[in-house]
Amino acid sequence: MTPADTSGPSAAIDLLRRHSLTTLVQQELERRILAGDILPGDKLTESDVATELNVSRGPVREAFRALEQAGLVRTEKNRGVFVRQVSLKEADEIYELRAGLDELIGRLAAERASEGQVSELRALVVQMQEAGRTKDVDAYYPLNIRFHDRLAQIAGNGTLLAAYRRLINELHLYRRRTLALGHDSFPKSTTQHAGIVEAIAARDATLAGELLYQHAMKSRSRLHEALEQVDLQPPPSLVRETSKP
Repeated sequence: MTPADTSGPSAAIDLLRRHSLTTLVQQELERRILAGDILPGDKLTESDVATELNVSRGPVREAFRALEQAGLVRTEKNRGVFVRQVSLKEADEIYELRAGLDELIGRLAAERASEGQVSELRALVVQMQEAGRTKDVDAYYPLNIRFHDRLAQIAGNGTLLAAYRRLINELHLYRRRTLALGHDSFPKSTTQHAGIVEAIAARDATLAGELLYQHAMKSRSRLHEALEQVDLQPPPSLVRETSKP
């Protein structure tokens, strides 16, 4: 047996183990970032993360690369890796692009959703309504994420789903810290969610797409209103008509 034959299985196992660890490290860091446990601007170091998660530095380094591709961290030459900070202007641009993707998601979901998937969406709306009544931000926020991500999955387009998730990841970096300021909008938001689901249930692709587009643009307006409560004024270019031309 040649050396290559001997090392082959071992090398394959090592590769699988490293990739599995990378995925686990990436998922844990992503969870902490999106939950606000690690804040925008915070520095991440390979050695600290490796020690804390009890893994070698290789999977951590690869996880950092994956998180950078996902739009959650940035690498600065000679300085290291930092959780990405999203400006108001960038957040506004993301919302505009998200609105276009949401419209397509609504159209496709109305055409492709099964009865079981419609029931699943309705159940999520009920949970959001309950969280909204109690103004429970910690409960409402992940349900809202799950609802919209589920819609993107139901649309049945993998490329669309990947693009949508990257945008949402970037938006989370900005939106999570302002959501609590806008909890009074929960009833309006859940009413919009219910309307979206019913349009999908009725197979009205045009209405579902339009409702999702308007929902995204209204979410952007609510973000600006929340920021005004903490004396952060949006640039004049952001104050414009939010209805679709």
